[in-house]
Amino acid sequence: MNVESFGDIIKITLPTPFPVGDVNVFLVKGDRLTLIDAGVKTAASFEAFTSGLSEIGYTVGDIEQVVLTHHHPDHIGLLDFLPEGIEIIGHRYCSGWLTKDEQLLQKNSVFFRDLFLQCGLPPEAEGMLSKIQAPLKFSCENSTLTTAVQEGEELPGLPGWRVFETPGHAQSHLAFFREQDGSLLAGDHILATISSNPLLEPPLIPGTDRPRPQLQYNDSLRKMMELPVDTVYTGHGKEVRNIVPLITRRLERQHERALSVKEMLKEKPLTAFEVCQRLFPAVYKKELGLTMSETVGQLDYLLHIGEAGAEQNEQGVSLYFPL
Repeated sequence: MNVESFGDIIKITLPTPFPVGDVNVFLVKGDRLTLIDAGVKTAASFEAFTSGLSEIGYTVGDIEQVVLTHHHPDHIGLLDFLPEGIEIIGHRYCSGWLTKDEQLLQKNSVFFRDLFLQCGLPPEAEGMLSKIQAPLKFSCENSTLTTAVQEGEELPGLPGWRVFETPGHAQSHLAFFREQDGSLLAGDHILATISSNPLLEPPLIPGTDRPRPQLQYNDSLRKMMELPVDTVYTGHGKEVRNIVPLITRRLERQHERALSVKEMLKEKPLTAFEVCQRLFPAVYKKELGLTMSETVGQLDYLLHIGEAGAEQNEQGVSLYFPL
């Protein structure tokens, strides 16, 4: 069964080709019939989507608008299968990703090449960088962001649903909260059984410092603890209740992981790539984007709390050491 109903919120679960497994999209009934997120661009995903809609008496043509939690391929892929000209609402950073803007993709490639070389990736291993953008083949490419929303605004067509900016997993990440019943449409910000990966991305404003996604993610989690949340509707897996203890545990475990990285640095100063190889010896070559994001995130955190320092060598590579 890939359809579950929660009053005016209907969850449809779609398959993905990614290790995270199925992704959830939601229909929300308001002044406009709204789709929250849009799965991956595969035949299996579209078949499951249309089947789920049919089960509850709808067709693709009945959807009046789409609201995006973030721009990752498993959340925007089926936009190209929706009616032409449909309103698409999300963070302004989503815009270029919906069209696979060539300039944006080129800047993204340059960002990761420069950053990972600074992190100690050997020049001869640059070939691993090509895999970082591979998941984009499951993304949309012919859709347009029509409305950008930001913190504090109410979602168009959905009275009572407020926008919260929750960067960390993605620079474009938004969550939507309805205080009336404590419902939170959280995308990948809060998941039931796993902690979301804070992922490295270029800055929103070119030429500014790169984001520190682990620090952003921690702050965004704390922001959710301040809301009277009853039920979290997640981008993957089951719904979540009682989020304060869950988030508290996640923050504590992240702190413990960072301190384990500090222990590695006590042997000798290490580059981020060397730390990554020690943390993920079996998968770092295959999942360089994910594993380096985790590694750099923990090092950013250690620098932030004063448990580590960094200096560049003559080649411009950063070396980390404990404090």
